Amino acid sequence: MGQRTRATAAAVGLGLVAAALTGCSGSGEAAEQHDVPSAWTPAEAVRQAADVLIRAGSSRIRTSMEMASGGTKVSVTGTGGFDFARHRGNLTVVLPPDAAGAPEHKPITELLTPGALYMKNRGEGVPAGKWVRVDTTRLADGNLVTGGATEPLAAAELLRGSRDVTYVGGETVGGTPVRHYRGVADIARAARGATPESRKSLRAAAKGFSVTTVPFDAYVDGKGRLRMLRQRFTYTNGAEVVSTTWFYAFGSPVRVVLPAKGDIYSGKIVSASAK
Repeated sequence: MGQRTRATAAAVGLGLVAAALTGCSGSGEAAEQHDVPSAWTPAEAVRQAADVLIRAGSSRIRTSMEMASGGTKVSVTGTGGFDFARHRGNLTVVLPPDAAGAPEHKPITELLTPGALYMKNRGEGVPAGKWVRVDTTRLADGNLVTGGATEPLAAAELLRGSRDVTYVGGETVGGTPVRHYRGVADIARAARGATPESRKSLRAAAKGFSVTTVPFDAYVDGKGRLRMLRQRFTYTNGAEVVSTTWFYAFGSPVRVVLPAKGDIYSGKIVSASAK
């Protein structure tokens, strides 16, 4: 990656968080009948969550990322779908309105793939209709926070590094009975056990985060599938990011078409923090 491309990636990634603070097909459920989550310990239930999602094939996704810094708290939301078997998905991310209540940012279209994040409508100076590509293995957080949503499979892969897991009790998410588990995930440990597609990004996060333990609440249904996952990322300056992902409509088809090379912009991007 050249110096110009690295600068572009940094501007896009950091700019998305700064902007918020300032303002194909799935493989279905064929293998799920073999899961026996009632026999799992709490630690096993969450550590195997990523594998269960991969066997489930795909699902619809809803995300929320709340960021608090210097007394300011904002929320970024997203909807889309993810193909866990192919490790790719799409999201439409909505940034908050400005202080006057008027929408300040267009929704951002994101394509999530192993090692790369593609974004449209992200960054000043990017020509209309063009995409920006970010190498997530070079992001300090491995795209756990930068994109405005934690990549759904990476969020589940983080649970491979779980410890101190306890069973909180039975609850309901979206009308589905679930088991609520609580614990702490170690990013470096998760990276060692992650699938090859997620490993490089999680290794980057293990080096980039100053606080490498991530408290979580995981809600798992009777087939061992995650229905909701809330994770809390903390920085040394006291800033906190709470990322929540909901999983539903398992087996839904997910179509991801990557942009052509000529549609990817590699020029200079002005981040919100640089205004």
